[in-house]
Amino acid sequence: MRSVPALGCLLVLLSGSLAWAEDLPLTRNVPVPDFQNRTESAKPYNFDAPPEGMFRRIVLAEGFDEEMGFQRTHEIVPVKPTDQFSAAGKPIFIVFELHQHYQSFQLFGRCYPEEVSGLDGRTIVAEDAMYIALEDQTGYLKLFPPDSSWKPGRYKVEIHAGEQINDMSLMGTMRFTILAAAESDIPTRSR
Repeated sequence: MRSVPALGCLLVLLSGSLAWAEDLPLTRNVPVPDFQNRTESAKPYNFDAPPEGMFRRIVLAEGFDEEMGFQRTHEIVPVKPTDQFSAAGKPIFIVFELHQHYQSFQLFGRCYPEEVSGLDGRTIVAEDAMYIALEDQTGYLKLFPPDSSWKPGRYKVEIHAGEQINDMSLMGTMRFTILAAAESDIPTRSR
């Protein structure tokens, strides 16, 4: 006897929920691109600019220093960041800080003359590579001058990431200028 009132309550509840479900409007069949990034709002990645994405910061510098980080890690920091260097036989450093990564890889730098008289723009004049371990958050690439000194002009450095350099490994491009001896002797004002 008791099951009859419970069954009646159940039928009343079910009929009410069915009526409510039928009142919901159907949504139109939305195309997949409406759920994805819109092409008009996405900016294209510029491989001819300094690399982005996995880099928190990447700069050209006259040197680097090693400091103890807050988690007792060794952090590489740039010394005298600049994009203008003297023609003396000093190496040029590319110092970087990375976002968290879940795999080790290599970072490569290939330096080409861009606007240097007497040098072909397709010739590699300097290159370096660094193995990035899983725990590394900072690092540097060191570009030695060809023939013991840099020729005055503008250079570009292609930054590649991966296991080897190929068409897909390019991350971006850094640029620097080597000043002629007369230009580099002029004292610069510090800001």
